[in-house]
Amino acid sequence: MRELKVTIKTATGLHARPASVLVNAVSKFKSKITVEKEGQETNLKSLLGLLSLGVSQNDKIIIKAEGKDEDQVIEALISCAKTHNLW
Repeated sequence: MRELKVTIKTATGLHARPASVLVNAVSKFKSKITVEKEGQETNLKSLLGLLSLGVSQNDKIIIKAEGKDEDQVIEALISCAKTHNLW
């Protein structure tokens, strides 16, 4: 299992557009990918699940990837975050 601990930079947090960017970045992978905020955890492949966490600017989240392509998941997330200045 790989973990990525980040602090959200976007002014709107992970609302509609930035959330959909993250979901699209991981949807093609087979690994189980979750995101956790303050003890609440949801599937990162679910836009509604991610939105339900209510991630705001400066919130700290933990993204966990577990599976055969977990390394590629983390690479894709880091690349996506750099492109869209998410964290």
